[in-house]
Amino acid sequence: MDVYRIGTLLELIRELALSFANDGKVVKVCVQGSMGEGIFSGMPLQLAGTRRMLEAMDWGEYEAKGNFIKLGSVGANDVHEADEMFILMAPQNAVGNCIIEDLQAMVDAAGKRPVILVNPRLKDLPSAGGVMQVSGREKRMEFTESFLTCYYFRLLYTAGTQYPILGSLRRAYPLQYELYKRIDLEPGKEKYSIIGSFNSEPSKADINDAFSGHLLRKETPATSIWGFLSSIF
Repeated sequence: MDVYRIGTLLELIRELALSFANDGKVVKVCVQGSMGEGIFSGMPLQLAGTRRMLEAMDWGEYEAKGNFIKLGSVGANDVHEADEMFILMAPQNAVGNCIIEDLQAMVDAAGKRPVILVNPRLKDLPSAGGVMQVSGREKRMEFTESFLTCYYFRLLYTAGTQYPILGSLRRAYPLQYELYKRIDLEPGKEKYSIIGSFNSEPSKADINDAFSGHLLRKETPATSIWGFLSSIF
């Protein structure tokens, strides 16, 4: 999901965790800790301080945190028998440090319990230290591609810019990818109109064709993502 504010991402994590906690599930919300050793240790800038923010957030009136919602980090050591599902906040590689090993160990330890990744960034970031080079890349890609994308949202801009917003691309499993065009109505008001749908993530050429009016939308039956998530428990 495209987000600019860390607060938006934190609110999304909270709503997602509480939705399952309200159904009686014990949810562990996880943020990766510092990676590496010595002078090479560190963590992605986007996640700095987020664990403290999660601790300070309002988790509901019935003391969900500590009972139905627990906080942890990414790794097999944070998987316990009482945990029923795991929500990982923006797990990502950093230059010189790879999160894949800890993430895979956690998934293996979780077994058949659901592991949900929100805004993962798992592409290789090669460094001079030899981390995430060609060796082992195929296995890393195979693991990252094994996750099912339940929800996808991305804003679309002119190439090389982040303004103005031209439209958006979204998918709520098991529906198709839906392409929307942003339309200005009047000062301060806008709407997003669907202009195309795709069985798989569209290419740049597909998106350009849709914005040019060369693609017709195909209707698909509406199915709730929450229905899908509920079906796996």
